[in-house]
Amino acid sequence: MNNLIDKNLLNAEIINIYWERINLFIDVRITQHEVSDIPLSFYALNEKHSAKAKFNTEKIEDTVYRLSLNITNTGNRHCIPDGNYSISVCQGNNELALCDVSSEIVGKMSDYSRVFPFSNRTKVFDVFFYVSDDSESSLPLHMVVITAVQEKNNSFSKRCKKFIKKDFKRFIIRIFYKVFSKLYHNNNDTILIMSEQNKKISSNQKAVYDRLLQRGLEDKYRIIFSYRAAVSERQSLKSWMKLTLKLAQADVIILDDHAPVFDWLVVNKNVKIIQLWHAGAGFKSSGYSRWGNLGCPSPFSCHRQYKYGIAGSKKIAHFFSEVWGINTEYVLPTGMPRIDEYLDEDYRKTAVKAVYDKYPLCKGKKVILFAPTYRGKNRFDAHYPYELIDFDKLYDTCGDEYVVLFKMHPWVADPVPIKEGYKDRFADACDYSNINDLFYITDLLITDYSSSIFEYSLMKKPMLFFAFDEIQYSFSRGFHRDYKKAAPGKIVYKFDDLISAINNQDFEFEKVEEYVNHHFDYIDTHSSDRVIDWLILENIPQDLQKAIDDKNSEVRKTAELTFYR
Repeated sequence: MNNLIDKNLLNAEIINIYWERINLFIDVRITQHEVSDIPLSFYALNEKHSAKAKFNTEKIEDTVYRLSLNITNTGNRHCIPDGNYSISVCQGNNELALCDVSSEIVGKMSDYSRVFPFSNRTKVFDVFFYVSDDSESSLPLHMVVITAVQEKNNSFSKRCKKFIKKDFKRFIIRIFYKVFSKLYHNNNDTILIMSEQNKKISSNQKAVYDRLLQRGLEDKYRIIFSYRAAVSERQSLKSWMKLTLKLAQADVIILDDHAPVFDWLVVNKNVKIIQLWHAGAGFKSSGYSRWGNLGCPSPFSCHRQYKYGIAGSKKIAHFFSEVWGINTEYVLPTGMPRIDEYLDEDYRKTAVKAVYDKYPLCKGKKVILFAPTYRGKNRFDAHYPYELIDFDKLYDTCGDEYVVLFKMHPWVADPVPIKEGYKDRFADACDYSNINDLFYITDLLITDYSSSIFEYSLMKKPMLFFAFDEIQYSFSRGFHRDYKKAAPGKIVYKFDDLISAINNQDFEFEKVEEYVNHHFDYIDTHSSDRVIDWLILENIPQDLQKAIDDKNSEVRKTAELTFYR
């Protein structure tokens, strides 16, 4: 970059700073003097004047630019590195100015700072701002990033136990992975379909596997499996060795959830990990979108290793890329493979019959499906506050018109407390494995923050959202978008209001069509084919491939920039 700062061709003044989760926004007012119409670009420069991040830029007024930066992914799947940063304003190959702070907000610098704890709150990622006092005529901004470790007075014996229990095991598995890779990896196009959360194949993975077989691709690929409940159950050394051997043979690894093994085991660079995330698009924050909350990932995690992920549409791809800490361009809008079966008319007829056979009280009635998500930190303390449901009022509301199926999250162990006398209108459907099958006969879905709305929306039927703890949930779990604006139905906060909405048919049903248009690029039975063609065979549509290439080029150019001082 040619340094033209001393020529005073442009003034850049920061007038606002704010955050949305892990996304930093900075509004900059530009006063131009003698510059061309070439678009401006903004970079975070460290003390060595190296560009460590390029800001996304949006012109929101004639003279005001809004800069944005995901601090957990600056384009290279890493957090912005520790350092003391200034913000440089460039035009083409010329550096024109450094951003100063408006005198109107200079006293608010500490308010804009953020601390993001991680690793069970033993470490923190700190971003804070201050104004340099080196200049008498300006107020230059400094953004400081520091990763700190909380001091612990662990005894030598405790450190030894930790090493033996966790670190040494991981060290050995890494060695075996390298050895097995050399011995057993023959570049034979092996696909490993695996889960560390579940013991059997289902959902998106099963849909893709079935389609691979239907297309005869088992002749091209050797398909192997690994299914363990490693998140909730202790695994033996034999189990770990079997997994390590399978990983060493894999060219393609297909996941549908977080796999903790990849938080610390880095796969070979020629291995392609594909994430077929199990949740369509709800509201709950997860992964890096809830960074700083208890249970969030570390700066490096499993998510960073995904080559590709999937989404229902281009418009929602950024929700997933934020969760995984990867670039949005690598989240391809294939649609959810499990929807292929869901939209198949022959399957629907069979499923409807099975549901009615299982729950005969639903025949000839309108069905309300009560299907909220769990409360709690994880599967070990997952629960739902049944005391908030007024079963008496709900039973009376049903009358002769409605019945209610209760389908709680699989992690909720406590059964629904249905009185014996209410079983003519209420049924516990928690043991029914596929909630999508229940959607066929459902006339009204009652939920809260669950991603089940994704598939259900395609039925074009009403929803109600019983969000009694929206404020608490937003702080403990977090939302990755505005809940009130995004919910495709009426939100109620008290059970009496829920009953009133049912009685008055007040569902704000018009929001459903908006939701579908926003979340689905394809409504068909070919999502599995797109996953196979685009992600496994890598026949990516030209426009999507160009976006990937352009992003990669931008990241490389940013890393290679030289700013002279």
